[in-house]
Amino acid sequence: MQPDHPGPAARPSHLPGDLLHILTTLILTTAVLCMSLAPVKSGEIQKKRSAPNVVLILADDMGYSDLGCFGGEINTPNLDGLAKNGIRFTQFYNGARCCPTRASLMTGLYPHEAGMGRMTGDDLGIPGYRGGITKETVTIAEVLRDAGYRTAMVGKWHAGSRPKEWPENRGFDRFHGIHHWVDSYWKVLPLCEVYENGKIDIPATEDPPNRLHPDKEWYTTDVFTDWALEYIDEASKSDKPLFLYVAYNSPHFPLEAPDEDIARYRNRYAEGWAPIRRERLKRMKQLGIVPKNTKLSRQIGPTWASLGEQQRKELVFRRAIYAAQIDRMDQNIGRIVDRLRQNRMLDNTLILFLSDNGCSAEIGMFGLNFDKYRIDNFDQWRKASGWSVSQGEAWANASNTPFKKYKKWAHEGGMRTPLIAHWPKGIKKTGQLSHEPGHIVDVMASCVDLAETEYPSEYNGHVIKPMKGLSLVPLLRGEPRESHKAIYCEHFLHASVRMGQWKLVTVDFTKPKRWELYNIEKDPSEVNNLAASNPQRVAAMKASFEAWAKEANVVKVLKKKQ
Repeated sequence: MQPDHPGPAARPSHLPGDLLHILTTLILTTAVLCMSLAPVKSGEIQKKRSAPNVVLILADDMGYSDLGCFGGEINTPNLDGLAKNGIRFTQFYNGARCCPTRASLMTGLYPHEAGMGRMTGDDLGIPGYRGGITKETVTIAEVLRDAGYRTAMVGKWHAGSRPKEWPENRGFDRFHGIHHWVDSYWKVLPLCEVYENGKIDIPATEDPPNRLHPDKEWYTTDVFTDWALEYIDEASKSDKPLFLYVAYNSPHFPLEAPDEDIARYRNRYAEGWAPIRRERLKRMKQLGIVPKNTKLSRQIGPTWASLGEQQRKELVFRRAIYAAQIDRMDQNIGRIVDRLRQNRMLDNTLILFLSDNGCSAEIGMFGLNFDKYRIDNFDQWRKASGWSVSQGEAWANASNTPFKKYKKWAHEGGMRTPLIAHWPKGIKKTGQLSHEPGHIVDVMASCVDLAETEYPSEYNGHVIKPMKGLSLVPLLRGEPRESHKAIYCEHFLHASVRMGQWKLVTVDFTKPKRWELYNIEKDPSEVNNLAASNPQRVAAMKASFEAWAKEANVVKVLKKKQ
C-alpha cells in the first residue's frame, strides 16, 4: 500500500536523509519568499492598507467667510486647526445649490450631466433634468468600493429620492441618514424619515430616539457625527481603507441650536452687519484669502441705525443661532478628528471640508416669520422646525463677505466655497493657501488618483459619461497640475463661465445684454463690470458657455412637466 504522504518510507534511496532535509527546507523557504515578493494585484489587501482614507465633510448653506480660517468671527477651532495643518483652497466652486452640488460632487460631472439640472423630484423627462443621479453616472462610492474601499455615509443625501438613486444603491455599504432634505435639527419630519442601510430606522416623529446615546437629546449634527464615529470604528478593525461622506444639514435653516451654543453669541452681533463685513474683509486680506485691493460688494439691507431697538435685538438673536449652528458643527468635526487619531487613522486620512453653496438669503430681508417668532416667545418656536425661522438676506450678505449674491446665484456669493484639505502623510507643506481655481468635480478625480484606480467607461451595463474634474493630489503634494480651461455653472437660468482670470456671469442667460464680465482675480467681489469695454472677450466666453450648455444638456426654457 502506498502512503498518503511522502513520509520517511518514501524518501529516494539515493540521497542521504540529512541532505534531503536541507534541500527540502531550502526549497520551501524559497517558495515562501517568492510568494511574499510576488507583485500584488490591484485591490488586494496589501495595497489597500497603504491607500489613504478619505473623509468628505459637506456643510449646508454656509457662507464663504463664516469660518475663522477664512476670515469669520465664529468660533471654529477644529476647522481652523485642519486649515493650519493642511491647505485652504480660496478659489473653489460648487454648483450654487444643494441638489446640483451633491449630484455633481458624487459623480464628478456637472449637475445636468448627472441628471440634476434642477432639484430632486423635478423630473422633466429630458436628460439634464431627471430629478436624481442617473444610470449613466458612477459615484465616488462605487468607484472606491470597486477599488477595495469600505464606503459609508451619514446625513443628508438629497441627490435622488427614488430607491434606485439612494446612497445604499449607489455604492455605499453603510448609510445612516435622510434621503431628502432635512428641515429640522430636533425632529424627524414627514418625508425626512431616517434610514439605515435601506430600511426606515426612525419614522416621522416629534421626539426621535437617540439610538446610540439614549441618554442624550436628538440633535442632527450630533447624531450624524455619532454614526460617523461608528463607521470609523468599524473601519479601524478592517484591512480596507475608508471612504466616509459626512453631509451635515448645518447651518441650513430652520435656525435651531442648543441653548449653551447660542449663549456664546448673544452679544456678538450687536453692532449689525456692516461692521461684521468690514472686519471680515480686513481679516481675509491679512490671511491672504483675497487680494489686498478687494472691495466689498454692495451692502444689502437697511442701515443698522435706522432700525428700532427691538428689531435690532431680534436680528442679533437670529444671527446668534446661525453662528451657534456652525459652532456646533465645528465641535462635531473635532470629534471626528479625535476618533481618527485615537484609531491611528488620522495620518493617512485625507479630510476634505466644503459647503454646498453660498449662504442662503431665504426668505426676506430679515428672514422667515420675523414678526411672529421673537425672543419673548422663543420657547414656543425653539423646535418649530420646517420653514419656521431663517436669518434673512441682510445677514446672508455678511456671511458671503465680500462677494455678491447668495445661494442659487452664479455670482461668487452663490458658488464659491471654502475648501480645506488635511492629510498629514500626503500634504507636503502645511498652512498654505492655493489660489488655483477648482470645482467640486475635482473631488472624484482626486479620489480616483488616490486609490490608484480607473474611472470606468461602463458600469452595470451602462455607458458612463467621462468625468470632468482634475485631481487635486498634485497640489496637495506641492506639485503643479493642469489648470481648468473653463469652469461652468447654470441653475434656473443663472449662469457663469470662468476662464483664467475672467468670469462671465448673468442672472438670465437667455438675455444677451444681461451678461456681466469681471476680472475675478483682481475683482473677486464682482464690483467692476467690464463687459462694455471687452465685447470680443464677452462673445468668445459666451460661445464657450453655449457649447458647454449644449453638451451638458442645459436647456433655455424649463417648462413644468404636464
